[in-house]
Amino acid sequence: MKKLLVIVRWLVGLLFIFSGLVKANDPLGLSYKIQEFFDVWGWSHLHAYTLGLAMTLNVFEIVAGVAVIVGCQKKLVNWLLFLLIIAFTFLTGYALFSGKIKTCGCFGDCIPLSSAQSFMKDLILFVLILFLIVANDKNIKSVFNLRSMLLVLISLIGSIGLQFYVLKYLPVVDCLPYKIGNNLQQQMQLPAGAIPDSFAMHFIYQKSGKEISFDQQHFPDDFDSSYIYISRKDELVKKGNGLKAAISDFSLRTETDADTTALLFELPKYLMLLAKDFDDYKDWEPALKNIIEYSAKYKIPIVFITADAKTASEKIQNIPVLKCDATVLKTAARVTPTIFFMEGANIRKKFSYRSIASIESAIRNW
Repeated sequence: MKKLLVIVRWLVGLLFIFSGLVKANDPLGLSYKIQEFFDVWGWSHLHAYTLGLAMTLNVFEIVAGVAVIVGCQKKLVNWLLFLLIIAFTFLTGYALFSGKIKTCGCFGDCIPLSSAQSFMKDLILFVLILFLIVANDKNIKSVFNLRSMLLVLISLIGSIGLQFYVLKYLPVVDCLPYKIGNNLQQQMQLPAGAIPDSFAMHFIYQKSGKEISFDQQHFPDDFDSSYIYISRKDELVKKGNGLKAAISDFSLRTETDADTTALLFELPKYLMLLAKDFDDYKDWEPALKNIIEYSAKYKIPIVFITADAKTASEKIQNIPVLKCDATVLKTAARVTPTIFFMEGANIRKKFSYRSIASIESAIRNW
């Protein structure tokens, strides 16, 4: 029994440490996933608190994992983990059985799990943690109380520090499709064997005060301007096999809504500055000006990409501004702004605006 308890403690502890570290590498990713749940439940007004919640959860997973392994505060930690796994099991079960959430984000973007896989993982952890509580592990003492407390304290400080670092300077390990070395055009292509979902479009029009519904194959013979468009509904006819392009919605447009994505990818060498909004513009304005001046000095083309093109045109002069969907920019640029060093569609380097010395060095030696 004693050996089994040790094995279970290490297994539970390592799983929580690993899960916490993977998500602490990109706390914004977990924050966006929490927002997805909140949107489904009608709690969108709580979006402002999701980053703090995500960071707290990550810290707790790491610290509790270490505490389980070293045997620190066994009873308290086991019960806290039990409450946490109940919450996680509910969330993954909701994602699986409701079908409203595709993935739970349990291991972040680095190890994507299906809803079913996440639910099974949590059920197994539920059983293991329950075993630790029932067994009451009285015969296994902490490894020198001072040493165990020191390890817990180090994990606490380290997990907090890691998250603040990546929020300022981008994730240490980039698991997103916009990572260094990727070709954006290739990431936008469907994988071999992909079968997309098939939809039937049903149009709803009004004619002579009556609503009329028809699909694209059965337009009325007398269809003319007397038909007033009301709405359109898409009905899933045949589900695909779930294989999708890693990037499905990356589109860069001018203020006149002309798609310039392909044209931009033809440039041999250029910088993309990605900024979803201008909420903290005063913080990064000096760095932005330095980057623009430095790129001009070394004749490196530069383009500013944002979801708020109107504000960008007012604040930024002498460089092109392109529009992009805000959700895309939340994924591509975890720091606002993020600077991409591009060769065609290939991402060669990627920096937070705070790494100004590294950016200038990279421009100079490019």
